[in-house]
Amino acid sequence: MATPVLSLDPLVEGTLVKRYKRFLADVELENGELVTAHCPNTGPMTGVLHPGGRVRLRHAPSPSRKLAWTWEQAEVQGAAGEPIWVGINTALPNRLVRATIEAGCLEPWLGPIASIRAEVPYGEGRRSRIDLLLTPADGAADPRPIYLEVKNTTWTHGELGLFPDTVTERGQKHLLELMALLPASRAVLVPCLSRSDVTRFAPGDAADPRYGVLFRQALDAGVEVLPCRYCFTASTVSWQGLASVERQGPAGRP
Repeated sequence: MATPVLSLDPLVEGTLVKRYKRFLADVELENGELVTAHCPNTGPMTGVLHPGGRVRLRHAPSPSRKLAWTWEQAEVQGAAGEPIWVGINTALPNRLVRATIEAGCLEPWLGPIASIRAEVPYGEGRRSRIDLLLTPADGAADPRPIYLEVKNTTWTHGELGLFPDTVTERGQKHLLELMALLPASRAVLVPCLSRSDVTRFAPGDAADPRYGVLFRQALDAGVEVLPCRYCFTASTVSWQGLASVERQGPAGRP
């Protein structure tokens, strides 16, 4: 059962012409107008970058912004062959997971939460920032602070979600830092599965073998993995529960 957790600003549909220079995308709107939108995803966007496909943009003109349009969603063929919408904005998952926690959806796994802080310094020399730091409510079964790292996940192989889709030294570092928090704190990795057709999650060994090795070490060390499944529409993002976790992804590039 899907639980709405986040309302979106009105989105405008169009057709993707091309993405270039990582941060830019040309889109033809339904009225025929060609606009240049900010692409808030610097990765390869494996499996969701389809010139000629439908996309959704947010229009937010402002004197402080170079571009009035932002690319938010892309339509792709889902695992069952049906069209689905995928959230591609990598700035959204932290807000989305926070809203999911505030809605109480993750309480069976995290326990009751008293407060949430974002971007809190931690790690060696406090040079890193955790996405979300949770303080358990009084009387929680486990009173330890919860350090929660969020990873936007859109690459798939059928119903299997995979992260990362390219080598990520930053992601490797995050796994090491999560392990270092144990056992004084709880360390939680949340793959944000930004598409509705995913039911399982595994590390993207084919894209980053080192990340896969560290992922399995983190599981063995006690890092918790909570892959959150989401469904995207033009106005709402809904939580669909947790995906199951698999220790290893496909050996070859899906």
